[in-house]
Amino acid sequence: MKREAPSPSEPEVLDAIGERLREERVRAGISQRELARRLGLRVQTVRNWEADRSEPRSNRLQMLAGFLNVSMIWLLTGNGTGPSVERRERGGPAELTSILDEVRTLRLDSARIGERLGKLETRLRQISELV
Repeated sequence: MKREAPSPSEPEVLDAIGERLREERVRAGISQRELARRLGLRVQTVRNWEADRSEPRSNRLQMLAGFLNVSMIWLLTGNGTGPSVERRERGGPAELTSILDEVRTLRLDSARIGERLGKLETRLRQISELV
């Protein structure tokens, strides 16, 4: 459900995390399938998030925010650092879009590597306790 239409100088406020997620995913030109693949999830999970049937856990929320280049707080509440008005209106030059896409991909890869490292460290601790 959306609030009253914003004035031309004021960006639209989206009520639900699913609306904000969908808007930014579409703005980035990424399909639900591609986002799911990049996050290592099932497509249905992304669909559920966008339909507000469920919400991402904090680690996924962090990955989404980095990938979409918005703050976690904005994704959760609509307050804080969201998409810039200029980006909303024009979309930016192709080179800028390309660079932002690469930054998003690197952030996502970094978050995935962090998760994998955490799991490996846990396994190492468990093994070392047995020895």
